[in-house]
Amino acid sequence: MIAHVVLLQPKPELSDLQRATALATIRESAANLPDIRRFRLGRRVKHGLPGYEQLMPQDFEFALIVEFEDVEGLKRYLQAAAHDALAHLFYTATAAALAYDYVFDEVESMPDLKVRPTSA
Repeated sequence: MIAHVVLLQPKPELSDLQRATALATIRESAANLPDIRRFRLGRRVKHGLPGYEQLMPQDFEFALIVEFEDVEGLKRYLQAAAHDALAHLFYTATAAALAYDYVFDEVESMPDLKVRPTSA
């Protein structure tokens, strides 16, 4: 499975209507694209406990995770006309954004993937 992971921080000057329109565009971009296996849009949860939350140098309010069966499906999605609206948002409505693609396997099916202690 391939996951297209996007972290987004909207521009602070966006109006409520502009934010709502941007989120609607993100949700609608998945409609009628058969290569998408799963599409999730989430808002960051802050718990306030001391630790890693305070160590993050950049705040990303939203995360988008789009899953595909394979890299070819991801490439078709990235080249689809419906993705053009997302690309436009990526550059015009965000103060910061990151996008990365990952291949995921079940840990049990990856015998070479072992957690190794770091040397002190």
